[in-house]
Amino acid sequence: MNEQIIDYLHYLTIERGLSQNTRASYQRDLQQYLAFLQKKQVTQWQQIDRVIVLSFLQSLQDAGKSSATVIRMVSSLRRFHQYLRQERLTDHDPMQHIDSPKKQQKLPDTLSLQEVERLIETPDTRAVLGIRDRAILEVMYATGLRVSELIGLKLNDLHLSMGLLQTTGKGDKERIVPLGDLAIQWIETYLSDARPYLTRKTPDESHLFVNNHGTQLSRQGIWKNLKALVRQAGITKNVTPHTLRHSFATHLLENGADLRTVQELLGHADISTTQIYTHITKKRMTEVYKQHFPRA
Repeated sequence: MNEQIIDYLHYLTIERGLSQNTRASYQRDLQQYLAFLQKKQVTQWQQIDRVIVLSFLQSLQDAGKSSATVIRMVSSLRRFHQYLRQERLTDHDPMQHIDSPKKQQKLPDTLSLQEVERLIETPDTRAVLGIRDRAILEVMYATGLRVSELIGLKLNDLHLSMGLLQTTGKGDKERIVPLGDLAIQWIETYLSDARPYLTRKTPDESHLFVNNHGTQLSRQGIWKNLKALVRQAGITKNVTPHTLRHSFATHLLENGADLRTVQELLGHADISTTQIYTHITKKRMTEVYKQHFPRA
């Protein structure tokens, strides 16, 4: 059964042209599905019916998975079973009458401007890795880049004299993002004072942000470093790399930026994705009103 999953992943890359990140997401979902099927002693795709799929989805909910995870899994399985039927590996589609659960719209966590400044100023910039971490935080907050976009940045994506960088986002779409003066200043400091030391054994490394070994930083590396810096900054909120992206968008809207511009900067294909940030600013507006209006 694993063979059909491998063929399907190949099909996604070659025929559908999906990015490596999207392909990896499908792979994780389908391997989890296969592990469940093997536990249930299902040995052929033809054996799978609606009851088996529903029991798998129930097992995810029982394990405390979020509604977003279950929705994504339903989408992955729907496409995979359509492929199996299309390739005549099965004569039925068990996903046909399975609906996706409704996604709860959860407002993303954001940091206040003061918390962002405290976090950004936390790295010890007397050390090489501290300079790198300061540059990373400045870029994350100044651009709202996704983690995959940040770690994918290469030296030739920088256009510092114009105050811009280019990035490739979801669906392999390229976009140009402006950089603030402080972000430019810290990138330049990192390029002159830290990166040459970190890449002394890997002079041909083209990625902008590198680890101790002089090679491309991973998502896990960014996550681990951020967790440590959040603790040092004394911030008690649950901060992830995406929190800085959320904060970037929220602070722009709070300061009068229009929704279309924020959509462009974030690289959202659909403006409805960007609209969630207007709920955050409304929530903040209500809090400020209640705090400062004498008759609230």
